[in-house]
Amino acid sequence: MGTHAQEKKSRRRGRRRLVDYPRTGRSGVRRWVPSWRLLLGTAGLFVTAVATLFICVYVSVDIPDENEAARREANVYYWSDGTQMVSTGEVNRQNVELGQIAPSAVNAVIAAENETFYEDSGVSPKGLARAAVNMVRGQETQGGSTITQQYVKNTYLSQDQTVTRKVKEFVIALKLDRKKSKDEILKGYLNTSWFGRGANGIEAAAHAYYGIPAKKLNPSQGAMLAAMLKGADLYDPAVGAANHERARERWEWILDRQVGVGLMTKKERAKYRTFPEPRKRSRSTSLGGQTGYLVDVANRYLKQRTGLTDRELARGGYEIHTTFDKDKVRALERAVRRVLTRDTDPDKRPADRHVQVGAASVRPSDGALVALYGGPDATAHFTNNADTSGVPVGSAFKPFVLAAALQHGMALREVPVTEARLARAPDMGPGILADSYYAADGTLRPATGATDPDHPTLRRALASGGNATYVRLGEDVGRDTVRRTAVDAGLLRQSMARLEPAFSIGTSTPSAIRMATAYGTFAADGIRHDPYSVTKALRDGERLPGLTPPSASRALDPQVARQVTDALREVGKDLGTDVSAGRTGDQDRLKSAWFTGFTKDLSTAVTLFRLDPDDPQLLPMSGVGGKKSRRGNALPPRIWQEYVAGARN
Repeated sequence: MGTHAQEKKSRRRGRRRLVDYPRTGRSGVRRWVPSWRLLLGTAGLFVTAVATLFICVYVSVDIPDENEAARREANVYYWSDGTQMVSTGEVNRQNVELGQIAPSAVNAVIAAENETFYEDSGVSPKGLARAAVNMVRGQETQGGSTITQQYVKNTYLSQDQTVTRKVKEFVIALKLDRKKSKDEILKGYLNTSWFGRGANGIEAAAHAYYGIPAKKLNPSQGAMLAAMLKGADLYDPAVGAANHERARERWEWILDRQVGVGLMTKKERAKYRTFPEPRKRSRSTSLGGQTGYLVDVANRYLKQRTGLTDRELARGGYEIHTTFDKDKVRALERAVRRVLTRDTDPDKRPADRHVQVGAASVRPSDGALVALYGGPDATAHFTNNADTSGVPVGSAFKPFVLAAALQHGMALREVPVTEARLARAPDMGPGILADSYYAADGTLRPATGATDPDHPTLRRALASGGNATYVRLGEDVGRDTVRRTAVDAGLLRQSMARLEPAFSIGTSTPSAIRMATAYGTFAADGIRHDPYSVTKALRDGERLPGLTPPSASRALDPQVARQVTDALREVGKDLGTDVSAGRTGDQDRLKSAWFTGFTKDLSTAVTLFRLDPDDPQLLPMSGVGGKKSRRGNALPPRIWQEYVAGARN
């Protein structure tokens, strides 16, 4: 028996295995440690497999037709009735030769994006490996591309961040580097890259940012434009302080980098210590008048709800259906122009110079933004006055103080609950009403029905004067409660002013869109609908997700909203119509004039102020519109009346 087993074991030893693992003739840990032959063979097989796969991919992937793949489409915007509002037209791009681009700008791009461009093979193996690792981790695959790879992505492929696309990019870049000269590739890259402001290519970018051709860019300007290649959404210095700081830091790094890689001398670098501020953003003539403002608001909303970037929108091909009512937009524009033409005279009256208007009209039932007035012309005055905060709202803010007191009145000293009071608002329980007034002892009391000029009711104080009454009311109910009520109604938290005594009489700076929205909450019996401007967007026939109208929420009790609405009718009486409205008044000492009026179907806010384009500070309103305009306070109601009359006709 023992002899048979030994013979069997000897026969097994005599047979050689294809892969000697676990290793024969070894025991313990050594049995599981692979031999150098096994390691070398495995590595060889892996390299052979990868090489074979790469050859197969290299042979199968051809360089596509760049003209077909690089074609850009227009975005088309539609009115609420489905008719076309505007087509953004052809892509803003002018191809130029490399010799028509300032050499310093070319150097800036090379230093920033690919310092070894003229020496490498057109690809970055590290970038491809990083993409594969990121894919395994579930992260984005971007990063590490050469200028050649970026040119391939711009011209031949989509912007999708997938390993398949990265592999194609890698292979096409290798082939392109053999087929085209480095200068040809660099020219193509500079002509197809996205620089923001609707500019595809460095020539369009030079005009968009500095109003000059690319050949006239100085080294400092060239470095600033090279910074935009990092992502114009985040680096355009005209879009907020954070963008400006990022752009300045990137610009400085690119100049220093040119010195580090030998593309600029230290002496030349020392000349550029001041950031080259670009010109203000401008729009093409197809976006003139109010159209540019409408497109701007629609794009902001679209990006917020869908995650689209400026670059993706600039690629085009989107059908964007908006909430804007063509007739109402035109009626609002006509109303502003008529009132300003009739009631202001900037040639004869210096106080009428630099007068600006912003207005917005919202449907209270669902929050649809149906019209706005952003300024005289979007191509000349880019800032959208309808969607810009910075103008104090004055007494038009008082309804939110009243709403807070009515909604949270139990925080005040209790007032007697009379039969007359319960008959007027039986569901409200103990608390205050719009007809309450401050007695001499400082307590709020129910209205007696008698006229007492020394103690105006909250309703009367809302309509005329009454700043002292509302300062006191805000303090009693709590200014933080007032702020919360205003935000719940639809104003933005970031537009709220400091909680000082004057807070209750309008030191906050909401936009016209948000004022129309918040007053619409009163009109909708306390139901808040956030504003929206796009109903749907399609690309290649597919609808983009995320564009269902914002859901409604209750901001105020119905009885509270109705009392505020009823009280606001006192303000609208001098218009001769049954409209609820709030406005700035003679007691306000702010550099603005407001009027917000609403019916069941429409809530519209109009603001008027003075602002010199070269000075960020609001100018005084004294004398605007002449003596009878009450420091301009009469003009917004006139615009509102003209608009409502025009929208009905």
